[in-house]
Amino acid sequence: MTIARITLSDFRNHRSSALDGAARFNLLVGENGAGKTNILEALSFLAPGRGLRRAPLADVARDGGVGGFAVSAVLDPADGGEPVQLGTATTAERPGRRRVRINSAEASAIGLGEWLALSWLTPAMDGLFTASAGDRRRFMDRLATALDPAHARSASRYEAALRERNRLLSDEREPDASWLDGIEAQLSEHGAMLAQGRARLVSAVGETLHIQPSGPFAKPVLALQAGGPLEQGALANALQESRQRERRAGRTLIGPHRDELLVHMAAKGQAAAQCSTGEQKAMLIAIILAHAELAAQGRAGVLLLDEVAAHLDPLRREALFDRLRASGSQSWMTATEAGPFAAIRSEAAVWRVSEGTLERL
Repeated sequence: MTIARITLSDFRNHRSSALDGAARFNLLVGENGAGKTNILEALSFLAPGRGLRRAPLADVARDGGVGGFAVSAVLDPADGGEPVQLGTATTAERPGRRRVRINSAEASAIGLGEWLALSWLTPAMDGLFTASAGDRRRFMDRLATALDPAHARSASRYEAALRERNRLLSDEREPDASWLDGIEAQLSEHGAMLAQGRARLVSAVGETLHIQPSGPFAKPVLALQAGGPLEQGALANALQESRQRERRAGRTLIGPHRDELLVHMAAKGQAAAQCSTGEQKAMLIAIILAHAELAAQGRAGVLLLDEVAAHLDPLRREALFDRLRASGSQSWMTATEAGPFAAIRSEAAVWRVSEGTLERL
């Protein structure tokens, strides 16, 4: 199943845009600020979460528009069955609430993940290995959600329970023990599922990377440094035993909110954060491509690549295209010019983007 058609209404600088006849490779060409990345962002809203820019919903609606936005897509099954229609939108009355429809029926954002396994790579992610641990946790959760949509529910429920427990711990009054018991029961249940989902992701991506032959992209080695026990019972016991210490700290010190993704460059045995920017970029691409192979198994894999070829030499560009062909995912790429994509031009659907309008080339 692949995306065949996308429509945008009042999304960023797109008043009304439609992309028909999508292919395995899809290329958006145009000057900086034309609205190319906005199309990728619109696609990213067809997955659970806040999209590739993590922008407030009210900021996404077009200036001068109706006050809301709408994004829809049509998926065509490979077996020729009935198309599937996905849509998400906000309204002027409730600009901060995103509504989702699947085949014209109301649905949850997590329901979108049952149809599309969607991930992305943007220039803003180039500093992932030197950014905060929280950025890497969000990276893991996004990739894990693409493989298992229920992971997003575990993450949101854990965050809600964590906020409540931290509120109780920081209160000047001694918290009620029975109330803490209830909160910790929720925290350990959802925390264990969250941590286990991350562990499965790191293991699966790491194994995929390990069996791949050496190539032009630096091969990373992944590991999860757990912030607490992965099993529910053990996590619940650890939370209970640490109450007094965490009461003094005013916050929870044990749990998956303290997880860390560790990445090393295999050839050097060096931490990714200590590698060159070029090596870091190559390792990030390798992780995204390995994940794309996993994501395309069973559902429609969609990979959004913003300016991915801009800093790749011809050898690495050709290797990238080969890996994308083999991944089974549908790729959407942006560029300021089509020249670097000459090797896949005959296989690609190409649009020129200019000030929020589209022209099929």
